Amino acid sequence: MESRWQEEYNQKKRTFPEILAAIEDGDFIVTSFAAMEPMGFLANLHKIYDRINRVHVCLVLSPGRYKFVEDPQYNSKFSTCTWFMLEPSRLALQEGKIDYVPANLHEGARRQKEVAAPNVFVATATPMDKHGYFRISLCNISERFWMETCEKIILEVNPLVPTVYGDNEIHISQVDHLYELKRPLPQIGKMPITDVERKIGEYVASLVKDGDTIQLGIGSIPDAIAEAFMEKKDLGIHTEMITNSVVDLVEQGVVTGRKKTLHRGKIVGTFALGSQRLYDFLDHNPSVLMLPGEYVNDPRVIAQNDNMVAINTAISVDLTGQVASESIGYRQYSGTGGQNDMVLGATHSKGGRSIIALRSTAKNDTISKIQTFLPEGSIVSVSRNSVDYVVTEYGIACLKSQSLRQRALNLINIAHPKFREQLRREAEKLYFI
Repeated sequence: MESRWQEEYNQKKRTFPEILAAIEDGDFIVTSFAAMEPMGFLANLHKIYDRINRVHVCLVLSPGRYKFVEDPQYNSKFSTCTWFMLEPSRLALQEGKIDYVPANLHEGARRQKEVAAPNVFVATATPMDKHGYFRISLCNISERFWMETCEKIILEVNPLVPTVYGDNEIHISQVDHLYELKRPLPQIGKMPITDVERKIGEYVASLVKDGDTIQLGIGSIPDAIAEAFMEKKDLGIHTEMITNSVVDLVEQGVVTGRKKTLHRGKIVGTFALGSQRLYDFLDHNPSVLMLPGEYVNDPRVIAQNDNMVAINTAISVDLTGQVASESIGYRQYSGTGGQNDMVLGATHSKGGRSIIALRSTAKNDTISKIQTFLPEGSIVSVSRNSVDYVVTEYGIACLKSQSLRQRALNLINIAHPKFREQLRREAEKLYFI
């Protein structure tokens, strides 16, 4: 005999045409992000073109490519925005097919609702459990917020989604429509690590102590940093993004969370994107909490972790310590995301530190990433007031409580040697060193 919840599930189960019929002219659709993006729904959304005048869609950390965004014939009826871009959205932005909305991760959803409230939430979820609950497992940046505020909720139920604990469950009684789609989840493997990045990792590791709580991102530099942590003890994790390197740190006994002052013993994050090995590690793992971004990335919450160390990368840093992490000159490249949140939280933590790690050069050593001043049009992602350390393969520059003169000297010392004299001449002119 079917349970009450299974009966309700069957009543709300739809075909793709029925799901699309639930979208009305004028709707503002938000979706779950990253690995939880409802790709089946978005891949078919362009099919409602003939019966609508305008539908707005917000995609964040979108790994997919969709006709309603990329095909010009649909652009007159679909408008799309984002506040953090992966490669597909980056290309669409450059072609004028998507708009970028500046936002800090912990307040992006709330600020959006205050201006123009989305009314439809579409998400990928686990199959329903015996109690009638689904989980939007691998991302909770804004998902909890939209569950509670959107008028219409549609789920893409995928049996390949792992079960990850946290405030990410939704009951069948809250769902309006659902459809089933078994599809592989988006994955990102580990990137190759060079000797330069290993050197950066070694310098960063020298700034991290046993028992610290850390935040790391994704990419070859964060992976190299994690590799350099293998001799550390009792590290904790409080991060926006849980990555492949977290699995290595746990399996090597480096991450235990025993010294954490908030969520002791737990790995706390707000989304995960990585390999199948990562997803298998997260599945039914009681040591992991995937909590809402408005909580995890709130600087006031982050600061409750004593000895919180925020470790982030950047595109460039100028000689005063301003950090550009999201744009190359005028060209928006990614987004602020949670970087500013984590930096502010760490600098307000008892014993906390903020570290920016980057290679000293770009484009085969032809461009210095330590610059006299940021290129025209560059977005300052992190204020110079909030940066404690900048690290390159040439060393560590301490900026905390340093004068402009001393900051410039310290940063020149970690620039690539071929650019140091030029930087010194320009600094003498501007900062009187």
